[in-house]
Amino acid sequence: MKKLLVALSIIGALALAAQAGEGKKEKKLTDEQKAVYKELLAKYDANKDGKLDKEERAKMSAEDKEKAEKAGLGRKKQEKKN
Repeated sequence: MKKLLVALSIIGALALAAQAGEGKKEKKLTDEQKAVYKELLAKYDANKDGKLDKEERAKMSAEDKEKAEKAGLGRKKQEKKN
């Protein structure tokens, strides 16, 4: 009986892990998005870590923020729940 419960627990855990993995989608950038991101990194990546952190994004000019948004690089804001 204990072996059956252990087996069922393992199967359940594997099923949950498989479902969680299916929900993740890897974001693929277009060539235009890659070019815009590379330009913004060269301009604003102060610590040269290959990413734009919150402080670096805050220093972006309005024109560059608009360019990134038009290229589809902007982060989507979560809707507030009422």
